Amino acid sequence: EVQLVESGGGSVQAGGSLRLSCTASGFTFDDSAMGWYRQAPGNLCELVSTIHSAGNTYYLDSVKGRFTISQDNAKNTVYLQLNSLKPEDTAVYYCVTEPPLGWIQHKSQCPDDFGYWGQGTQVTVSS
Repeated sequence: EVQLVESGGGSVQAGGSLRLSCTASGFTFDDSAMGWYRQAPGNLCELVSTIHSAGNTYYLDSVKGRFTISQDNAKNTVYLQLNSLKPEDTAVYYCVTEPPLGWIQHKSQCPDDFGYWGQGTQVTVSS
């Protein structure tokens, strides 16, 4: 059974930092692409960052230079370091395996039926 367990969310003031973790089990982590989506109330679910087994990464334009994705294959864990946080980063963040049809920038709802999703972790940034 595939499981993704997230941790590390919380409440911080603008300019602060958080590190999100997602520990995976039930599949070959080393060969898998992983990503993070987020959804704020009233907004679309948006793809924030991805990392592939070869180390290639992707970042949403609004988080470039502030967020860093990484993975530790020995721990089956993918991380998302969030620095210089802004109130507009407030959302529930979800760890997800690459969907069968590939990454989609925006979804109407997360989680959905494509790929395996973590339970979500709340990030709240106050001004």
